[in-house]
Amino acid sequence: MVDTFGSGGWEWLNPPPRWTADGKGLTVTAGQGTDFWRVTHYGYIRDSGHVLGRRFTGDLRMTATFSADYRERYDQAGLMIRVDERTWIKAGLELDERHLVSVVVTRETSDWSMTPLPAPPEGQVTIELERSGDAVFVRYGTDGRADIPLRLAALPADAEVLAGPMCAAPTGSGFEVRFTELLVHPG
Repeated sequence: MVDTFGSGGWEWLNPPPRWTADGKGLTVTAGQGTDFWRVTHYGYIRDSGHVLGRRFTGDLRMTATFSADYRERYDQAGLMIRVDERTWIKAGLELDERHLVSVVVTRETSDWSMTPLPAPPEGQVTIELERSGDAVFVRYGTDGRADIPLRLAALPADAEVLAGPMCAAPTGSGFEVRFTELLVHPG
């Protein structure tokens, strides 16, 4: 178990090659060839990305503010809320020729929605996942605010989830992510 962001009980799903947690946040190096994806279009299953999560039941709101040294295609960082390897949502910023705010919703197979940013972010990005009953609202923004609606997705209301910061480097050699703030409001 890991203590960070003012609380304990955090656990790694797929520990990264390097990470540190201190009073200033969490720094993670995403491992080479890591990802979360199931079947759609590409035909493969990947469940090797990194999540530092806590277990929750019921409603919750989680907000993460972070920056990253995006280098290679599909480098990604943000938040994940996960029932199991077949049912999860990840949302964040990734690189695919340009920076995209993206959400992948997986219920047996993955679907991917994305919004290109007009320019690379000059500072930090903030992502928020709010679980209310059987719905997860996804928002994003900058400067510590996640005030731009991005997606509404379904997730089983009664399922325990693992939720927290995530990152992955599907095609690259790895990259560093700095989470400077993580706010959790259980329902």
